[in-house]
Amino acid sequence: MKFKNPIAVGLLTAILGLSLVGCAATPTQESTGQYVDSSTITTKVKSALVATKGIDSTDINVETYKGTVQLSGFVNTQAQKVLAEKTAKQVKGVNQVVDNIVVKSSS
Repeated sequence: MKFKNPIAVGLLTAILGLSLVGCAATPTQESTGQYVDSSTITTKVKSALVATKGIDSTDINVETYKGTVQLSGFVNTQAQKVLAEKTAKQVKGVNQVVDNIVVKSSS
């Protein structure tokens, strides 16, 4: 196939090239595939927390970035905090857990 308009060909090539760069990962941004993986891991961790007896997961937030899961929020006891972290670490795809959960004071 031969194109007669070199400007249109150049413009189309530039647009395609830029669209591919938009899907690439950078040190501070996930690629599209990594974003989907992170979302899947987040969902699996949340489900695991809900299914684990002894944890009130309603006040626990879960975020994932490139396999690192960050837990934040509040629990009633230190044992719940430890159990939440342990549960998250057992989920397939989790490389690391950053536990920022705070134990509520009983005062």
